[in-house]
Amino acid sequence: MTASWYGDSIGHYEGDTLVIDTVGVKTGPFAMLDRYGTPYTQALHVVERYRLLDYDAAKEAQERAGKENAFVPGEWAPDPNYKGEGLQLQFTVEDIGVFTMPWSAIVTYRRPVLTEWPEEVCAENPHEYYAGKDTAVPHADKPDF
Repeated sequence: MTASWYGDSIGHYEGDTLVIDTVGVKTGPFAMLDRYGTPYTQALHVVERYRLLDYDAAKEAQERAGKENAFVPGEWAPDPNYKGEGLQLQFTVEDIGVFTMPWSAIVTYRRPVLTEWPEEVCAENPHEYYAGKDTAVPHADKPDF
């Protein structure tokens, strides 16, 4: 198998849960598993489990996570007027090249207060991208097609 940046994923349902199993994620000099710079190797194996939660379960899970992880309210705070379902993601990461054992985490999402989901494209938003400086974005004087 040829590795790719998003790996090779296979999905299936286990009851009401969508399970996505991913291997073959490409590595590189700046490849990292999370925003903290955790490295990974070609042995990376990730299993994601997505399921819908009713309102009460989603609210309770997100409130518990907020207490444990110092949730900062803002535009991503849950919409207090929305009483619909939430989405829970449980994932397991295994990589014998980096970790001594597999580890798991759970994230619960609810509809945010945002009235509009802003589009954010890195190449079109170079302001203070790195070290407080605008980043030079490559451009062409004429199309290359």
